[in-house]
This record gives sequence, structure tokens and C-alpha cells, in this order.
Amino acid sequence: MINLIPKEEKKKMTRGFYLRLFVLFIGVLNFCILVAAISLLPAYFSSSVNDTFVDTQLENQKNEPLPVLGEQSLLAVKDINNKIDLIENARKDKFIPSSQVINAILLEKRADIKLTQIFYEQGPTGGRKIKITGTAPSREVLLLFRQALEKSASFKSVDLPISNFVKGADIQFYLSIVPA
Repeated sequence: MINLIPKEEKKKMTRGFYLRLFVLFIGVLNFCILVAAISLLPAYFSSSVNDTFVDTQLENQKNEPLPVLGEQSLLAVKDINNKIDLIENARKDKFIPSSQVINAILLEKRADIKLTQIFYEQGPTGGRKIKITGTAPSREVLLLFRQALEKSASFKSVDLPISNFVKGADIQFYLSIVPA
């Protein structure tokens, strides 16, 4: 087929096409923004009404006078404070494992060692112990893990029974640690 349209006319036609396409895109974009704004208006008005309502309620509560505590109320408050002090003093003697202890263990753990359980124990005399079970691929890796734990300032002592070294590979180990 013969092309009878000159090149200048073709350029004008493609430029006009892209201009119409751009105007259409801007029109559709404006329409979408208008629909989104209209759909968000009810939620905006509802939240602003709730905000003013909450603010007025807060101001009303601030303006209300506080009730005067009677003799019985003061005795109840003192009793509750005594009970709280008793509970806090009882908790001071308990060993609560912290994330610092767990992080110290995990920082020293090698990538090829898999920990299966971590137990926290408090003995009858108040001694605290952390018991770890897991698997190690070899004796050397297990020994390196124990040495890394011993070097850590977070632990006083690390006890790795010799029975863990009986097997040569895929060792199921048991480790006992005393935190510092």
C-alpha cells in the first residue's frame, strides 16, 4: 500500500495523538483523585467529631473535683502497698532468666550447633543454673563452643560432662552453665 501522507503531517498526527493521550490520562487521574477524596470525607468527618467529643470528655473530667479519701480508703491503700512490697521482696530472691543470658549463649553459639532446649533451674540453696541440650556435628565444634562460653564474662562456670565426647559425630550434648 502506498503511503500518501507526508512526513510532516505524520509527525503532527503522532504529536496530536500523544497530546490527546496525555490529556486523557490527566483527566482519568483527576477523576480518580476526586472519587478517592469523596469516599474519604465521611471517615474524616467521623474521626473529627470523635476527636472533639473525646477532647470535651477529657476537659470535663479534668474539671471535676477529686473525691476526698476517707479513713477507710487510706487504710485500704496502705494495705495494698504493704502487699505489693511483700510480693516485690519475695520476687527479689527468685532467678528470672533475662534476655541477656539467652543472647550471651546465642552469641557464642556456632552456626553448626543446634540448641534444642534451654532450662533454668534454681537450687534449694539459691544456686542458679542454666542447662542446655543440643546437637553438635563433631567433638571439635563442641569443644570450641564450650571454650567460647567459658571465655564469656556472662558465665562463672561451664560444665560439659566427658560422656558427651563418647560419640565422634552428631553428638547429643548436655551442658550446665552457672551465670555470673
